[in-house]
Amino acid sequence: MATYDLVVIGTGPGGYVCAIRAAQLGMKVAVVEKNATLGGTCLNVGCMPSKALLHASELFEEAGHSFAKMGIKVPAPEIDLPAMMNFKQQGIDGNVKGVEYLMKKNKIDVLVGKGKILGTGKVQVTGNDGSAQTVETKNIVIATGSDIARLKGIEIDEKRIVSSTGALALDKVPSSLLVVGAGVIGLELGSVWRRLGAKVTVVEFLDRILPGMDSEIAKQFQRILEKQGFAFRLGAKVTGVDTSGATLAATIEPAAGGAAEKIEADVVLVAIGRVPYTDGLGLQEAGVVLDNRGRVQIDHHFATSVPGVYAIGDVVAGPMLAHKAEDEGVACAEILAGQAGHVNYDVIPGVVYTTPEVASVGKTEDELKQAGVAYTVGKFPFTANGRSKVNQTTDGFVKILADAKTDRVLGAHIIGREAGELIHEAAVLMEFGGSAEDLARTCHAHPTRSEAVKEAALAVGKRAIHM
Repeated sequence: MATYDLVVIGTGPGGYVCAIRAAQLGMKVAVVEKNATLGGTCLNVGCMPSKALLHASELFEEAGHSFAKMGIKVPAPEIDLPAMMNFKQQGIDGNVKGVEYLMKKNKIDVLVGKGKILGTGKVQVTGNDGSAQTVETKNIVIATGSDIARLKGIEIDEKRIVSSTGALALDKVPSSLLVVGAGVIGLELGSVWRRLGAKVTVVEFLDRILPGMDSEIAKQFQRILEKQGFAFRLGAKVTGVDTSGATLAATIEPAAGGAAEKIEADVVLVAIGRVPYTDGLGLQEAGVVLDNRGRVQIDHHFATSVPGVYAIGDVVAGPMLAHKAEDEGVACAEILAGQAGHVNYDVIPGVVYTTPEVASVGKTEDELKQAGVAYTVGKFPFTANGRSKVNQTTDGFVKILADAKTDRVLGAHIIGREAGELIHEAAVLMEFGGSAEDLARTCHAHPTRSEAVKEAALAVGKRAIHM
């Protein structure tokens, strides 16, 4: 029987990063993966492939609509969808091979099969052929991630009614796409197919898009998406989809109750969120306690109710983000090695990779109001940023929230080109407990979009220069 210091179940960003850090710290490590490739949802059917299609579709739209006004004459672009999907697959393959290389480099054993916890110190791995082996280990980390959330009564076939997985692999551009859910996944994938020619309608149960993000940012973002051609049905729910016809017929009802109506679409994308993946892990039998939302319950050191069993990432509480899982993986491995692993949950950025991007870190204005925290706001629009003006990419603004007494930055929110890159100077500042004054007095290169972040920090003290 093989014996390890650590066995990690799942090789998504949380799992493989945890395994690598543990190996770096001198542990003998194995990972268990039920799929044919490493990398989990993120690398195979999530973050990475969606970014490939977002990038390709954005360039397609620019070639068709923006090149001419910049003095670039090209024929009207045409979509070669199989080639675009091949471009996506090349990216997936490259990343997956990268993780395989990292496992070999760090001498981590890869056990292919479904992992099941038999209690403290024992993991059973069942291969696709039904053969099972049991490995002994000092520690187990559950890093099994999440699965798509499903709508009751609506069966996902990944052909016409799709999850994010199917939406990344459509074999033709639908003439109409109905997106159920106005969160990050629905808006990103909706924007891919809208650029490629689909008419996109988004149905959201709440009365706003991007739940959890700053409401002012969300309102402006909705207006931008509507200009791009998105249609929104907020405060509404999809109660059924009739698949009998050539086109799908979705039944829509007001969330508060009322008369139903039908919306026809070629494809329906169900993007109402994700749920922890705990199937077949033997958690109940092993005595691992779950919370009331089906997540593995852990303490501040990622320990479950069973000694020697830990959990990280989407399968535990907190934002379901790959980078959060990665940081937890590192912290957990360091704790197992006797070090002081730690994750600062107040500084975890979130990004929507649309065009323009939306990025956020720290508290929203809504959260500060609710908590009764006195704060000051600094805002600066990209319409007043020189680089954005000359590139004619002026949608959006930067918003900095600072403590009214100490000037410590509590949150930063950006909508605009490359917002996902710009947000990190605010994240670094906040990690060190920096103030708006610190950011305002830091010299920024000109002309860059990042100057808008500096100007927003200046605006906290009511002294923005270019506005």
